[in-house]
Amino acid sequence: MATERQSVSKKNCWDVEAMYPTLADWGKEYELNINSTAPRWPEIAKFKGRLAESPETLKQAMDLILTTDRKLSRLYTYSHLRHDENLTHDEHTIAYGKMMSILNDFQEEISWVEPELLAIPDPQMKTLLQSPQLAEYRFHLEKIIRIKPHVLPLEQEELLAIAGKALQTPPKIFSALNDADFKFGTVFDSQGEAKELTIGSYGVYQRDQDRTLRQNAFMKLHGKYAEYENTFSELLQGQMQAHWFNARARHYPSCLDAALFPKNIDTAVYHALITAVHEQIHVLHKYMALRKKCLKGIDQLHLYDMYVPLTSQCDVEIPYEEAEELVIESVAPLGKEYQSILRDGLKNQRWVDRFENQNKRSGAYSSGCYDSAPYILMNYKDILRDVFTLAHEAGHSMHSYYSKKQPYQYSDYPIFLAEVASTFNEELLTQLLIARAKSKDEKIYLITQKIDDIRTTLFRQTMFAEFELMIHQKVEQNIPFTPKQLREEFRKLNEFYFGSSVVIDQEAAIEWARIPHFYYNFYVYQYATGISAALALVDRVVNGGKPELEGYLSFLKGGSSIYPIEMLQKAGVDMRSPEPVKAAIRRFDKLVDQLDQLTR
Repeated sequence: MATERQSVSKKNCWDVEAMYPTLADWGKEYELNINSTAPRWPEIAKFKGRLAESPETLKQAMDLILTTDRKLSRLYTYSHLRHDENLTHDEHTIAYGKMMSILNDFQEEISWVEPELLAIPDPQMKTLLQSPQLAEYRFHLEKIIRIKPHVLPLEQEELLAIAGKALQTPPKIFSALNDADFKFGTVFDSQGEAKELTIGSYGVYQRDQDRTLRQNAFMKLHGKYAEYENTFSELLQGQMQAHWFNARARHYPSCLDAALFPKNIDTAVYHALITAVHEQIHVLHKYMALRKKCLKGIDQLHLYDMYVPLTSQCDVEIPYEEAEELVIESVAPLGKEYQSILRDGLKNQRWVDRFENQNKRSGAYSSGCYDSAPYILMNYKDILRDVFTLAHEAGHSMHSYYSKKQPYQYSDYPIFLAEVASTFNEELLTQLLIARAKSKDEKIYLITQKIDDIRTTLFRQTMFAEFELMIHQKVEQNIPFTPKQLREEFRKLNEFYFGSSVVIDQEAAIEWARIPHFYYNFYVYQYATGISAALALVDRVVNGGKPELEGYLSFLKGGSSIYPIEMLQKAGVDMRSPEPVKAAIRRFDKLVDQLDQLTR
């Protein structure tokens, strides 16, 4: 049984007290910075209608808004970390709920700022941006005014805002069905034992050595979605229509342009990803043939054979302290300063909330704010997979640590870059553990794990990205789609990506219906670009010299001070080119060759 929170040793808990010693201290700060009635921040409201008055006035307004945002971020971070320690703690739950409400109030009370900035005539705005008083805010303001051609008159913007809630209906219905209403019942393993099937347990069963269990779970889960294929088809079509409505309303030529333009990401990045994977798809086919050969006694390889390890798992117990040492040692290529900061954070500053306790939030994440440590939530279980999770979250935390070298307005790194540093650190850990592997089975296990990480993050997410682009384009061309058409298109993609070594069962063709990311508006491609950029940067740093290392550290310190594509380019990776994706595929191919040699 999990330990009660109050019984967990301090050394195993994150040092949230470094932010506020007690909840009472947090409460005093809350009262000091937030009015009890609206307007909660009257000082900000005094600037309404005055932003174009002078550079000094605009700077004063920006200073006040961002200072307030910074204070609220600190209050929120404390409340959400305390809440996640124990989801049933009443006082922490109340504090967290209050901050969620306050953040909504803050966004409402500053909602006039961007429209007022965008209403400033171009010549006047150009003069403001060139003023020395606004030098520290120049890029921050440029990002806002960049979208001016796609901002509508005030009344039309209000209509879009009103329509926004209605347009969110498809993903809400999907979530209600997927996360709450669907019950999958039980499935049987090869011994006839019944096991409960849930979305969470499905992933566990797909890694089980019991093929009967894997097959039964795969068929039953996808069969459930097939029962509701008409509903999911309409939901997906409704979401694509919502994206196309917003794109047309804002005068974008396509849904893809509408999704990428605000981030200054060229649509060529998206297309280059798909093209590069298509050109090298034979490498994935080679791995499928090898996987089929390695899984003894299997005549036909199915999609429910994709995640099972090729050898018995090396589930040696790895205590948390040993995991820390491995993660710290693995980052040696990043230099003594990086390694020292991480060591101090993990061992002395108590960045990590290490183990499970009663009612603690599940999973793992890195979180913090400008004025806190980059905390890490873990539920460490002494298994190898959790060592990789620690490396992953430590990568995020070190990215956050370095990003805070920037002024507050540039200290958050964008989503497009979010997985680069975390994947980078996982790759460093993989290289260390493979080099140290004590047995052939251990090396096979580690190499297979890395191969499958790349397969699922690069190849699989690119397949999803291709499907997502196709369904958007159908809506843009006013071509309705049916469940049958979606199944056929998705089946074709699976056949192309997995090749002739894999049998694509009828049930696999409905998988599109269970992917929540298809409602996120061109999100999945960033997983593929992120791992490609990370692997390219690891190669540069490990095989390069001081300039390559400095380039990567500058990337970590960049935050959002320039656009993400430019940030990666300065570090030495051009995501407008297919080369980083091709390099990641070459890394995949090399690992497949190593696995082939080991399994002969």
